[in-house]
Amino acid sequence: MRTYSPSAKEIERAWFVVDAEGQSLGRLATRVAAVLRGKHKPTFAPHLDTGDFVVVINAEKVTLKGSKIEQKQYHRHSGYPGGLTSVPFLRMLDKKPTEVVERAVHGMLPKNKLGRAMGKKLKVYAGPTHPHEAQAPQPLPDHV
Repeated sequence: MRTYSPSAKEIERAWFVVDAEGQSLGRLATRVAAVLRGKHKPTFAPHLDTGDFVVVINAEKVTLKGSKIEQKQYHRHSGYPGGLTSVPFLRMLDKKPTEVVERAVHGMLPKNKLGRAMGKKLKVYAGPTHPHEAQAPQPLPDHV
């Protein structure tokens, strides 16, 4: 019996939309990362980008559980001595709500060229509208 491996031309991509309102950030990011990787498909292959496109709306209404709302920090470094900048979760949610979801999902993708390609299929919007109506995105099922 031969092992099936999908080729690049056999991959079919669908579009899904996820409403982040009231959802936990980590649980949302886990579901989205699995769809971006293609793990919900029977043709999944870890060496290929078999995933689908995901549109996340209402990113500004995502939640965290417990004391993480006050304690979670986002860090970046300029590369210079003393160049560490830390931003609390609530301020990041006010200024850049899309980046909160993007960082959570990108942290769950592979850290290589394949992971960067998967990350480009993620579209995050702070409000309830998005410009991808022409692709007819379907709601993301709960079992994914």
